[in-house]
Amino acid sequence: MSSTRDVILDATSHVSDATSDGAAWLASAGPYPRSTLAFWEERPQAPVVLPCGSVFDVVSAPAIFGRRMLDRLWGEGPGSGPVAEFRGRMLLFAAPGTAQRLPSLLEWEEWGARGRADGRTGEVPPLLCHGAGDAVTVPAPVGGPARSGSRWLVAPDTRLPWLPGPEILLWAAVRAARAAVRISIFPPADQDAKVYDVSRRR
Repeated sequence: MSSTRDVILDATSHVSDATSDGAAWLASAGPYPRSTLAFWEERPQAPVVLPCGSVFDVVSAPAIFGRRMLDRLWGEGPGSGPVAEFRGRMLLFAAPGTAQRLPSLLEWEEWGARGRADGRTGEVPPLLCHGAGDAVTVPAPVGGPARSGSRWLVAPDTRLPWLPGPEILLWAAVRAARAAVRISIFPPADQDAKVYDVSRRR
């Protein structure tokens, strides 16, 4: 019987597919990693629900704003950790603890949704922060059906991926908000235009 590693490596031929090490990292977030890997061995195109808080947190942003954050992270910053698209939202995988700290940093910087009356409210849309006690649906390791609305933009490719912390995501959100003000007169960019190449990560 072929191993999970062989199945995923044989099926993986696109930059938006996870490697076998990336799949193992994702599976390690759940209480039964071997069961998750066995499930993916049988159904490598199936998404799964995984808990947040120990291996990763997830920051969920509206799709267009999330793209702007990614553009800043890759164009001017250190790159990103794994990033997925799910049902019209961008899921940015972040260091554990980010979900608890990022909202207070946004408030402190007056970029939060409930900022002061004289602050810069409304420019950063509400970011959903998933940490300890939460769970998210992650895309399949290899490309699933287009109708699933779930895919990797930056696929996990190692057992120890670099994950941005709250300060880096704050930086990206603030710059994305400023960019949105400057370019809002233009139509939205094609959402299928980019899949980010992890070999460019700094």
